[in-house]
Amino acid sequence: MMKKTLAIVLALLMMLSAVPFTGAFAAEEKGAPSEFASDAALYVHAVSDSVDAEAWQAWQSVHDEDFEVAKPNEKYFFLPSSAAKNTIDVYNGYDAAVTLNGVSIASHATESVAYTANTAYTVSAGGQSYTLKIMNSNAEGAIYINNPDADGNGTDLMSYLNETKENSAKATGAIVTPDGSIDNTTIKKIKGRGNTSWDKPKKGYNITYDKKVSIAGMEKNKKYSILPNYQDDSLSRNRILYDLSDAVGLPYASDSRYVDFYVNGYYWGSYLMCEKVEPGSLVPEVTDDGYLNEDGSIKEDFPFIAEVDASATDGDYYVTTNNMKITIKAPEIDPGQPGYEEVKNYVKSKFSAFYTATSPSGDLSSVADVNSVAKLYLINELGKNWDSGVSSTFFTYRQDENGNYKFYGSPVWDYDNSLGNATGVKWDLRNIGVTDYEEYTGWWCQHKGKANASAKRSNNIIARISQNADVKAVLPKIWFERFMPALDHFAGTGFDKEINRDLYTKEAYYDLIQGSAAMNYESGWLLNTGSWIADHSSQKVAHYDSTTQKMVVDTQTTSYAQDFEGMYNYASDWMLSRAAWLSEQFAPDYTPSPLLGDANLNGVVDITDTTAIQRHMAGIVLLPNEAMICADVDKDDNVSIIDATYLQRFFAGITEGNGIGKPIE
Repeated sequence: MMKKTLAIVLALLMMLSAVPFTGAFAAEEKGAPSEFASDAALYVHAVSDSVDAEAWQAWQSVHDEDFEVAKPNEKYFFLPSSAAKNTIDVYNGYDAAVTLNGVSIASHATESVAYTANTAYTVSAGGQSYTLKIMNSNAEGAIYINNPDADGNGTDLMSYLNETKENSAKATGAIVTPDGSIDNTTIKKIKGRGNTSWDKPKKGYNITYDKKVSIAGMEKNKKYSILPNYQDDSLSRNRILYDLSDAVGLPYASDSRYVDFYVNGYYWGSYLMCEKVEPGSLVPEVTDDGYLNEDGSIKEDFPFIAEVDASATDGDYYVTTNNMKITIKAPEIDPGQPGYEEVKNYVKSKFSAFYTATSPSGDLSSVADVNSVAKLYLINELGKNWDSGVSSTFFTYRQDENGNYKFYGSPVWDYDNSLGNATGVKWDLRNIGVTDYEEYTGWWCQHKGKANASAKRSNNIIARISQNADVKAVLPKIWFERFMPALDHFAGTGFDKEINRDLYTKEAYYDLIQGSAAMNYESGWLLNTGSWIADHSSQKVAHYDSTTQKMVVDTQTTSYAQDFEGMYNYASDWMLSRAAWLSEQFAPDYTPSPLLGDANLNGVVDITDTTAIQRHMAGIVLLPNEAMICADVDKDDNVSIIDATYLQRFFAGITEGNGIGKPIE
């Protein structure tokens, strides 16, 4: 009764007052955008019936690469995946009422409006007639960041940030997930990131939140990198290769999510939100003060993260060794701080020893984890990564399980110029004798960085790793037992629950990104970003025949539509065809490892292995040593009836695999 009485009083006050109180009350009840929304426009919220003030987008027109608008009276709402599929909350930023799809929205008020996606609605506002089209994303999250006065002089956030990569600012914002959850943790700092990508109109940024936050289910972190994937028409090359790295067991692969990105109410497109390459949660063995003893002296040995980065400048913390610039990502020390020069000298000494050990006959295992650097090489070889061993090539120096300090090939980073995407630099390719860079056939990494085509070896660090004897000895096994199961899973030909925790199928990634991609390209970003991008119109797809150990190429050419679906499929098919070629190269040197559960050593795991264990336990047969290792299904260093029971439960679908049927490393 009290609420009804109050409502009547307020209604009377509205009739007696000249102030448009209806709009103010509706806005308070339904929510309204904060001070960043100063333009006269219609605004839509990411979540219906929310009072949040941050997750709003103003309607906007399609722009070109210079943000010029050809049709200012054609407007769009680009909705994140959290938005309801039939109603939206719309705020009217005009000084007079606006009607949208039959709903009158008072000035500076918010109303719920029914809508149908991709339907054009006519709207009269501010003395102009507009059409409004509404599109929906299906991305894993949305990132809103707002600051209308980034420099204290009235400059909006993106204008200020994009002026120079050195500018940074604080901001408010919202992290929104598809279920409608909103996290309003403030942004401590946002600034530009990237080398050549920084010169593109769609830019990337590093974001530091005030406290640890989770982005669409990722482990909580304070620091993230949001990548534009401007040069990647599939918007997915980084995501897929990061996740593949995780699936094959590379340490510190950055977790990431497809997100839609909004700043000050403006939709900036589809982005990839990634864990930043930083010490701490991504690389827990490394900290910024881990080089110091308790008394402030420099430790004799300590962990660090180093990046091979040809673009390092005087503003970076780096050393030069073996004609390479090595940026020290952690510990990151400013000039004048304790250990500034000592850490540089230490990193230079250790990296120089690592470089020397990557020679063809070098004892690489004494200074590096051979498996991880081999996997790093294979990721670059699979992708034919243009930047391989030149930039964004990270190594982590830390203790192994025995306490010995070694280099690990990770975190992986920056693969938009991979998987048949880039044409490369023509004069450079001619110089090193590579004529098939855009094709999925042919070796790549061993040629990258050669002085000329006749040079026997390259000084490029990934090229040297690829030719090291220790690495070459493990490549076939790593390829067939770690990479190919993951790639078969991605292709959908061998679904694996365990792999799916790290790497999805190609259909699953497409389903996560297609709506966001449609909005990205409709808003004005181009599918073809210039001469740097290779021709993605057609290719003859290949697959690997394990019986003949040969690559089989389709007789018919597959054509790809010049839209997002076509470009996504081209990238996926190119990668799987490249995998077929690499499988043919590694097959002659591959000897399969024994399989967990294969107690009778016949190359498959089935119910007969349960019988073999039971016969062994009954003393009827004696399993040889290799079979004993395979029969120890529960990995307790003892073969017992429990192992037979475990297998039976596995075949019955009661127990998950625990690695059953997979190679024993």
